[in-house]
Amino acid sequence: MAARKRGPQYENGQQDGTSSKKAERRHLTALVLARGGSKGIPLKNIKMLAGVPLLGWVLRAAIDSEMFDSIWVSTDHDEIEKVAKSWGAKVHRRSPEVSRDGSSSVETIQEFLRENTEVDVLCHIQCTSPCLHPSHLQQALKKIIEDGYDSVFSVVRRHQFRWKEVKEGGGEFTEPINLVPSKRPRRQDWDGELYENGSFYIGTRDLILKENSTQGRKVAYFEMEPEHSVDIDVDIDWPVAEERVLRYGYFGRGVSIMFCRVSRCLTDGRVFLSVSGEDMVSIHTIDTTGLRMLQNDGVEVVLLTSREDPVTQALADKLKKMMGCEVMEVGEDPLKDVQSVVEQKKLDWKDVAYMGDDRADATCLNLAGLSAVPADAPKDGANAAKYTCRQAAGMGAVREFAEHVLLQKEKAKTQMKQDRIDRQLTYENEVAHRAVKAQRRGASGLRWMKVSDEDDLTFLVSCEQRSVASA
Repeated sequence: MAARKRGPQYENGQQDGTSSKKAERRHLTALVLARGGSKGIPLKNIKMLAGVPLLGWVLRAAIDSEMFDSIWVSTDHDEIEKVAKSWGAKVHRRSPEVSRDGSSSVETIQEFLRENTEVDVLCHIQCTSPCLHPSHLQQALKKIIEDGYDSVFSVVRRHQFRWKEVKEGGGEFTEPINLVPSKRPRRQDWDGELYENGSFYIGTRDLILKENSTQGRKVAYFEMEPEHSVDIDVDIDWPVAEERVLRYGYFGRGVSIMFCRVSRCLTDGRVFLSVSGEDMVSIHTIDTTGLRMLQNDGVEVVLLTSREDPVTQALADKLKKMMGCEVMEVGEDPLKDVQSVVEQKKLDWKDVAYMGDDRADATCLNLAGLSAVPADAPKDGANAAKYTCRQAAGMGAVREFAEHVLLQKEKAKTQMKQDRIDRQLTYENEVAHRAVKAQRRGASGLRWMKVSDEDDLTFLVSCEQRSVASA
């Protein structure tokens, strides 16, 4: 898990570079509740959504936000525990008392807090919100860290007129709640109303334990766009959520290198015997096209072969000549060999995509920023992978994962561009605010100075020029 990159935390909730006050950085924790007994959709929390376990979407956003000291999944189910750990989360095994159908989320959160006394601020992230982005968490947590709020929760703005049924004196009628029908406003003339969208709830330890709620005391909301406000309760929600997440979900950071097993990924694992007695294997051209697509987009491709498999070694050597990709022999446990390449190229595991299929690949599948197995991979490999292909080995699985990697790269570029735009707007707003303050203080003139930050973003800052009275 990546270390968070925020400044030291003080008791007053402010970040401060000076040391005149005693620093006390609060421990921020993300907690996802993922019970195994979902009634609407069995094992909903680890069901595949666009090739990724539902739980994986929110864990990826939490990890990449780099805001948390620890990230946890609370569950009572072994399979959910395996998936959570494969995504880099710690696991809290909840007690039977808070795992019943009638148990509330707050009861489980309180149990977690009592067992983890180091936690000061807890962000309860709902597993059924797959369009959550790191920036949402970063901005919401800023309200706790810098602005001193005790609780923050996510909302979506809706322009909907609400009515209620009224039963009175044996009769029944309907009356409006939030409008006067004779003065029905146009959408553009009405701010709408704020609805909880269920993505996350952030609260301080003291609030949750003493008030039995994640909302209270000094409360703030964080508004999310409608396209990011997705909830999944019943089967009919699933295809809608899948379509939405492919367009608006967070796909992580771009990768720069992909390791791909030849046997049982590029090939289907079968060996054919020719009439002349030669062993042969087959591959699908759609898969080699997928590898070329990665290379054309700047992703280095490394094919992994086994020292005990001379047939696939010969195939890999031929592909090396055809495509110019690197071929590497690995032993029973490929971790050591792959790790050496990652370190040699000065990369982090989050920069790596890995495609394998079985228990031997499990550690690499766990560590890689993006990882996948074919549809027919054994359970040990599937449990460790972050993406499970719809296609089988040797039948388009590599192409499918290549497209997923490229989609992720494109999404990452788009998000980085949007983040840069957002930062630019923030700088411009600060500049405008500074200018207004300077004018109010009676500045005779303003000159503007260009400044570039570490991302080469150019913005303007104002420098006050006060007139000097002549003696």
